[in-house]
Order: sequence, then C-alpha cells, then structure tokens
Amino acid sequence: MIYETLKLALQAIRRNVLRSFLTLLGIVIGVGAVIAMVTIGNGTTAKIEEQMSKLGSNLLFVIPGQLGPRRASATAQPFDARDVDALRDQLRNVQAVAPVSSSSKTIVFGSENRSVTVIGTDNGYFTTQALDITDGRQFLDSELRGGQAVCLIGETVREKLFGSLNPVGATIRVDTVSCDVIGLLAAKGQSGFGQDQDDVVLMPLRTFQRRLAGNSDIGRIYVSAATKDETAKVQKDIEWLLRERRRITAGKDDDFAVADMQQIISAQTATTSSMTILLGAVAGVSLLVGGIGIMNIMLVSVTERTREIGIRLAIGATENQVLMQFLVEAVVLSLIGGVSGVVLGLGLAGTAVGLMRIPFILDADIVLLAFGFSALIGVVFGYFPARRAAHLNPIEALRHE
Repeated sequence: MIYETLKLALQAIRRNVLRSFLTLLGIVIGVGAVIAMVTIGNGTTAKIEEQMSKLGSNLLFVIPGQLGPRRASATAQPFDARDVDALRDQLRNVQAVAPVSSSSKTIVFGSENRSVTVIGTDNGYFTTQALDITDGRQFLDSELRGGQAVCLIGETVREKLFGSLNPVGATIRVDTVSCDVIGLLAAKGQSGFGQDQDDVVLMPLRTFQRRLAGNSDIGRIYVSAATKDETAKVQKDIEWLLRERRRITAGKDDDFAVADMQQIISAQTATTSSMTILLGAVAGVSLLVGGIGIMNIMLVSVTERTREIGIRLAIGATENQVLMQFLVEAVVLSLIGGVSGVVLGLGLAGTAVGLMRIPFILDADIVLLAFGFSALIGVVFGYFPARRAAHLNPIEALRHE
C-alpha cells in the first residue's frame, strides 16, 4: 500500500519535472540558506574563540562607548595619551598597556599600491596581541617619542608589494608619509569575520596621530594583566581610574567599556547570532513561499487529474487512499526540495568557509530539522489539495474533460 502510493507520487512528479522544479525553488533556497548560515556562523564563532584564546585570558580591552548595540549610538569621548600614562603609572599587576588608533590608508611601493589597515601604537602592542616579528625589530624609544616615520608590515603587505624581495630597509609611502620598513610581522591569518589580519602596517602612535590622523585621539587601549587571576582586579582598577579621570559621578553610567576576553567573545557571537536570526527570518519567508507553491501546484494537479481520481473512486478506492496519494506526493515533493536545499547549503557553506578560512562545522541537528521542516511543509500545504481530491464526487469527476 505504502509502496504503491509512493510509486504513484514519483510518477506524478516525473510527468511534470520542470513544473516540480520551479515549485521547489522556494524550499531549496530556504533550506539552503539556513544550512549555509548556521554552518558559517558556527565556523565564525569557533574561529573567534580560537583567536581570542591565543591572546590569553588575561587581556582586557578598553574602548570609548559601550560594547554591543549601544556602542554605535554612544557619543563617547576618545582616550588620550594622559589616560594611557595614568594606566601605566597607577595600575598594579599589569604586564603591558598598548594604546591603539587605526584607519584605512593607501600604501605605495614602486608601481604597487593597496589599501590596508594602518595602526598607530607602541611596543606594548606586541605583548598584548601575542605578535611576533620574523625579521627586523620593534620600535626604538626615540622613534616612539619623536614620532619618526618607521613601520612594520604584515605578511600580506609583503607578498603583494614586495613579492620575493626583503622589505626590511625599504621605504614605502603610507598615504602621504614616506616610511622606512624596520620589521616584518609573523603571519596571523584571517579573523573570524574573514578580515585579513596580515594586511596591516604598524607605526608609532605619535607618527600616526601627527601625520595621518591629525589629532591626538586614541581609539582603544589593550591591557594585559600579569596573570589570569589578577584580571578581574585589574579590570575593576581600570574602571575606577577612568571614572575618576573622566569625572563620572556616582550613579552615572560609564562612557567607556572594559571587557575581558569572554565578554568580547560574547559580544562578537551575539552579533553573529543577530545576523543569523535576521537572515533566518528571510529564509523562513522563502520556505513559506515554497509551501504556498506546493499547495498551488497540488491544486492544479487535482484539477488536471479529476477524471483519474473519479475512476479510482469508482473502482473502489477509499477517500483515505486518495487523500494519502496526494498527501504523499506533496511530502515527497517537499522532501526533494529539502534534500536539494541541504546539498546547496553545504556547497555554499563549503565555498564560504574556504574563502574565509574558518572551520567547517556542520550541525547535524540543523540538517535533521531541515528534513523534518520540509516534510511538515508538505503535510501542511499538501493537506488541503489532498482533501479536495478525496472529497470529489466520483460521478462528477468522471464527467470532467
């Protein structure tokens, strides 16, 4: 009985292959989008956690404004050199403090040029970011104090601008500033969001401020506690010190944020989750459209096969048998869309994670859920056409041309 019903359903689908394919597009796109988004989201989260763990659990991020959605709307006062000096002078149990300002600039060497992230900082950056130098050296104190035009470049910059040449000792132009290359940074790869961390140029903070930014603002500060156990105390000390320096009275919210690694990971994954939910809603609409398409095509199929249904009812088929025939056809159609969507989603996810260089982490529960949801769409949207077919009057159906 089940075999015959399934056989009839597949025969009906094969008779109208193109129509069936067009009907399934909504489900294919919806399921594919969900599979791809979840897989990419899982890989992104894993990559972020891996990179953060390399920096160590004793690293603190100090930024103007707030973490998360409130940060964009915050009109926070940037930090300055006096804030950094205060942190260095007054904090205890601290390994390193690194001020950071950055922007995108065009760099030129010979006939080659490219847009890169230029970071103004000091030698504390190498400690807080666990950053090694493969060739050359760090900044000299005289270069930091005098704001000299020297820089270190990332591996991508070396590859794109210098090829097989040794960049150390060469002179590049950063925006309008000629800089001597004093070092080559060790490769770090791409971030969890696909950003190339080696497409970067480091220069003394004072050089960046005076000759590129045109101001003395500091965008963020990294602080490394001496040990993991000291991190919470150092975080509280930073908050107290900055509230005092920025004259924030009791009862008022901070206009800055001090976050440890776990808070940064949570903020990053919350952003990823929000994007996944938003795109998931779009995929849900696509699945709904696919379900409506199945109902529409099944109603057309019932109309086209009215005489066939009448003959089946006349020779003894029960209403339940006719109902099951069309319901199974709708479910099979929907499941084919689900399988195709899973294949499409895995293909898209595989391509994306390859380009972003993040882990491919497939959630088996999502795949099973996709199949289950596809079957549910077939049942829900196929029931009304199947019920209409089952309740046809055999005599009227046989008269249908």
